[in-house]
Amino acid sequence: MAHPLMFTDGDPLLHRVRAIALAFPEAAEKVSHGRPAFFTKKVFCYFGGSQRVDDEWIAHDAAIMVRPDPLDEPALRQDARFWVPAYLGPSGWLGIDLDEATDWREIAELIDASYRVTASKRSIRALDELHHLTLFSSTY
Repeated sequence: MAHPLMFTDGDPLLHRVRAIALAFPEAAEKVSHGRPAFFTKKVFCYFGGSQRVDDEWIAHDAAIMVRPDPLDEPALRQDARFWVPAYLGPSGWLGIDLDEATDWREIAELIDASYRVTASKRSIRALDELHHLTLFSSTY
């Protein structure tokens, strides 16, 4: 049985997440378990998620779930804005809610880190080349 869709395609927060995630080399989007998922060979970002607290499901419909850089993960787990998603949490994933006051630079950095944790070495080299070209072109 297919999961029901748990998002609205016209959601402006999804639109911003989609613009960030699909800018990565070889990134694509699919719907997985009723939510948008951004991937190369592996998923690096989900839009929306849920967590289980005291046997109660809590939906986070305006959120992202990412795999943080292992060096940053301990600090992020101490940050009250982050929550441990159901099912994915044991694999190192974290969620953060989004709203109008979201620091989109931070969200882009989180998605970038998650991409780097999950993408192939070839994809990461392509990303680094894009960053280099962007830095070089903005310098001159």
